[in-house]
Parts: sequence; structure tokens; C-alpha cells
Amino acid sequence: MITSIELGDFLAHSDTKLEFENGVTVFVGDNGTGKSSIIDGITFALFGQHTRKSNKGLIKRGSNQGFAKIGFSISGKKYEAVRKIDSKGTLSATFSEILNGERVEIAAGERKQFGESMTHEVEKRIGLDFEKLKIASIVQQGELNAIINAKPKEFKELLNAIIGIDKLDVASESMKIVNKEFREKIREKIGYDDTHIELLSHDLERYKNEIDNAKPEKDQLEIKQIELQNIVEELRRKVEIETPKIDKINQLELRKKELLAYAKKAILEIQHEINEKERKIKDCQGCFEHVNLKEELESKITKVEKAIEDILKKIQEMTSLMASLKEKQVLASKLQIKNNKCPVCDSKVEKLNPLFQEEHLKEELKSLQESISSKGKERDLYNQKRREFSDKLQHVRNAEATLRAHSINNKEELEKIQKDVEIKKQNIQKIPLTDENLLEISKIDSHAGMIFENISKLEIETKGFNEQEFLNLKKSVNEKQILLSQIDQQMGAILENISKGNEQINIIQSVISELQVIKEYMINLNEIQLNIFNRDGPVAISLRSWSLNTISAKASEYLALLNTKIQRIQLTEKARDISIICNSKSEELDLESLSGGEKVSVALALRLGMASLLGASNLNLMILDEPTTHLDAERKKSLVGVLSQLSNISNSETPMQFMIITHDTEIFEDSTVEQIYKFESTEQGSKVTTL
Repeated sequence: MITSIELGDFLAHSDTKLEFENGVTVFVGDNGTGKSSIIDGITFALFGQHTRKSNKGLIKRGSNQGFAKIGFSISGKKYEAVRKIDSKGTLSATFSEILNGERVEIAAGERKQFGESMTHEVEKRIGLDFEKLKIASIVQQGELNAIINAKPKEFKELLNAIIGIDKLDVASESMKIVNKEFREKIREKIGYDDTHIELLSHDLERYKNEIDNAKPEKDQLEIKQIELQNIVEELRRKVEIETPKIDKINQLELRKKELLAYAKKAILEIQHEINEKERKIKDCQGCFEHVNLKEELESKITKVEKAIEDILKKIQEMTSLMASLKEKQVLASKLQIKNNKCPVCDSKVEKLNPLFQEEHLKEELKSLQESISSKGKERDLYNQKRREFSDKLQHVRNAEATLRAHSINNKEELEKIQKDVEIKKQNIQKIPLTDENLLEISKIDSHAGMIFENISKLEIETKGFNEQEFLNLKKSVNEKQILLSQIDQQMGAILENISKGNEQINIIQSVISELQVIKEYMINLNEIQLNIFNRDGPVAISLRSWSLNTISAKASEYLALLNTKIQRIQLTEKARDISIICNSKSEELDLESLSGGEKVSVALALRLGMASLLGASNLNLMILDEPTTHLDAERKKSLVGVLSQLSNISNSETPMQFMIITHDTEIFEDSTVEQIYKFESTEQGSKVTTL
């Protein structure tokens, strides 16, 4: 339950402090006097959220900052939540548990990146977040009247909104978007969707016809190609017999170019290797100095953490001793010597035991407080040391990670890499890349040496060769080769068309096969949209049926606690309507035949049942905002009677707290509701008095 609310320069409140107990608390006053601000104060203090447009709007006009403080209890434990905001929009918050009159901080602020969240800690204790608490515990203005006066169809829409079934319409529309976007993604991926299957089938048939028509032309070109290939082969054999050295001359030039190209590539690879090793050397420099400090730092951290633990234990012991001395101080204030006689046994004494002397106890408490403060400073000093050692240890771990990444185990390995780099740098500087220095280039490695040997052999074999004797024969070969190349190009074009046709056939067949699966999937998605994401589909009907039964059972339980002739409420769904059926012990009661008080009782019981369905919070809190709006005089009077009964219910084993916000002051003047606060507007802000 909420035990207290304190608002300072918050909305219309300059300085408002309210105390609460179990049962019904009524806030009365005209509109604009700050009654509904209490709801914003509660939700802002607990969750940092509210109904206003911005956080700055929470600050009272003319003030630089405002705050909301909420005290509440859960399962015998007392808590306090405070949130502040200044004119710059800066927020601060603390959440504490009250132990032995002292505040023990649980969380502060919302630094979620550091795993700190006051809102999260509040939600854990209460059992609900802001949105769920709004639905389960806050009955907005006009909602209670809607339950009383709604027609069957209207009541169904209200229920759908509260339990979330109306979201199925949104889900259904979203499903349509999902289907559309799914088709778009399929088109982005393969260029088609399931609506293109027939078009692709026509393209498939066209490609097959084109391939069938190209085959006869391909056969004719193959015959010409074979004839011309035989002629070219004969000429080539003559060229090989007459002038075998021309090829070797060409090979010689190629081998020289090959050797130079290989040398350039090899040097680049060696340079790249040098760069990589130099980067590794740079990364690893200084790492061993950090790594050597690891054991020393870990030992220091362990010692500091042990010291912090010892200090915390000592602080706890002194805190417990202070609590004991405070109890003795209370007793000592009652034990005073009069006429040199003991206040207990009336015997003659000169002075009391120091344990019952107030001055002595005050000095002891002061001494303990100073010791606790001293220990706290000592603990802060150790915490600072621990952070410093932890930062240094992180540098050590970073150094270890760097060495592991480069597979360096010791300084000797690093020095070996440095020597290897120097040797390679010297070697590549000695190699000039020119035709005149092929011998030096051949010393790069064995492959370069093999190429150079081939060059030397070719130079010997081609020495004294006369190229002119080869030209006429070569010219003839080239002419025939041109003709063969033309036929080859024609053949290549036909084969390419056939290959592309077959490729397209395979692609289209694969796409059609995939689209058949997608088409089946789209059919299933449409079935899901109709049967699941439909407010009148099987899923919604089942969910609504379960919700109706659950609400009916809980509402009946609440009605049993109220003094009415109604024993049971049953919510039933027929077609597109939901009906409310009330039963006494012996008969079914028409809702229109109920008195004003009985209708209000039914509405409150249903609202409490809906709250139970959504999951009531550990606060056991229900806020009714202007429940008398649009009620006639008889129903307003009945509402007061029901609230009086709810006050008695709140004294049961599972008490529930009710807060009623209303501008109808007069209806509570003669009521049995004991806790009534009157709100009035003044120049200084809202003024709250107890009636």
C-alpha cells in the first residue's frame, strides 16, 4: 500500500504532504485544484512517467525545481521512491528501503549502461511496470460509468480494449503489410513473386523453342570448323618442322618477362611480410613490462577487497550497537533519580548505572557515529585503490591479449623477428629489376633460379636463328587461323545462346519450384491472418472466453464481500455482443432491475476482476479518477455506500487500498469514509486539508 505522498513545487502543489492507511481515501475538490496531480506524482516517483507533455511541465510555475516522494509498503517492508527535476530538465532519483528508521539505498538514477536502473528495481518490488499498472490499478475518468451504462456491443469493445483483443485489428493490418513486404523481399531476392508463376512458365517454353531451333545451325558450323582445323594443323606441323626456333625466341622473351614479374611479386611479398612483422613488433613493444605486474596487481586487489569487507563488517557491528544504545536511551529518559531514590525499586541510590544515564549514552552514540564516518572514509579510500589497481590490471590483460594475438611467448621470439626483418630488408635492397641483372634476380629463390636456367638454355638454342625464313609460312597459317577464328566466333555465339537458354531454363525451373513453395506459404499466411489475427477468429474467441470466465469468477468473489443480493456475475458472449448476467441465490437478475448501488457494486466488481486478470500489483492499489462523472444523484449516493463497504473489505486478510478522485464534495459529507482530503486552489498553489 502507499503510506505517504509528498509533492514539492510539483504541478499545482508547492508543499503537500499526505499520509495514507488501508481502505478508502477520497480526494475532493473543484476541477483544477490538483487532485489528479496525485496520480502523476505516484507514477513519476515510481517509474519516471506521467500524463503531462514533458518533464519540465511537472515543475510548478515560478520554481526552479520540483520533486515527488512516495512512501509505500509491500509484505511488511517499507520503501521510499524520490524523483527530482530542475528547470534544465535534469533528473535525479533514489529508491530506498526503510530499515530501523534509516534509509538504505537500493538504486539511484537510470544509468542502464552500467546496469543501474531505479525503475527496474521498483518494478521488481511492485510486480508491474508503468503501462500494466495504469491498466490494472487506475480507472480513468468515465471508464467506470462505461461499464455501468454500456450496451452489450459497447461493453465488448470496452473489454477488448482493456484486455488487448482490439490489438488484433492492428495485428491483422500488420499481417497484410507483412504479406506485402514478404512479396517485395521475394522480388528483391529472386526478381519474382508467387503471382508470376504463369508468366515464368511461358518464358520457360520460349527458351526451349529457341534451343531447338539453334541446333541445326550448330551442326553445319561444326562440319566447317573440323575441315578448317585440319588445314591449320597441317600448316602448323610444317611451321614446327621448318622453323622450330621462332617459338623459342618468343619463349625467351616471355621467360625474361616472367622472371622480372616474378621478382617484383616476390619482393612485394617480402615487403608485405616485413610490414606485418614490423606491425607485430610495434604492437608487442612494452607488453612484457605490463604482464610482469599481473601477480602483484591481483594480490593487491585481493588485499584491498579483504580490507573493504572487514570495514563493512565493522560498520555493520557499530550500526547494530547504535540501535541498541538508542533503545537504552529511550529507557534512560524514563529512569530519573528523584530524592536520591531508585525509580524502579525505590531504594536509596546516589547515581544510576552509566548504561541508563542519558549523557553517557549520547556520548557513546556520538563516538560510534564518528567511528562509522571514519570507517566510511577508509572504505572510500580502499575503493579508490581497488579501481586504480583494476585499471592497471586491465592494461596487463590487454598486453596479454596482444601477445596471444601475435603468438609471442617471450622477448627472445620478438628479438628473433626483429633480426629476420633486418636481414630481409638488406636482401631486397641488393636486387635491381632490369634485364641486365637477371643473374642477381635469379638468386631470390629456387623458382627464380629455375626460370633463369630456362632462359640460359633458350639463349643457346636460338643463337644465330634467321627469322625471315619463317615469315611466309607463318603468314599462311595466320590467314587460315583468321578464317577458323571467325567460324569459332559464330560457333561460340550459338553455343553461348544455347548455354544461356539452358541456364535460363534451369533458373526459371528453380524459381518456379521455389515460388510454388512460397505460394503455399502465402496461402498459410492468409489462413493465419483470418484465423489468428482476427478479433472474431478462433484465437480471439478462445482468449475472450477465458478472459470472461476469469473476470466473472474474480468479480463474483468481490461481490461476495459487498452487501448486495447479487451472488454471482457471469459474462457471456453471443454473436458480436457481451452480456452481463447477475444471479441471486435463487434467480437471474435483469441488470436494469438493479438499484443504483447494486449497479455501482457490479461495475466496481467487474473493474476489480479485470485488474486481477491483468495481474494486480503488490501495492494492492486501485485509483478511481472522477467515478461520479455523468452519474445521477441516486447513483452518486450509491457509489458512496459501495466505497464505504470497500473500506471494510480493505481490513480483510489481503487489504486493498482505494483512492477516489472526485469534484463532488457534498456526496461524502455524511459518509462513513474516514479518510477524506479536500483540495483547494490558492495563490501559493494547491491547499490540502483533512475533512
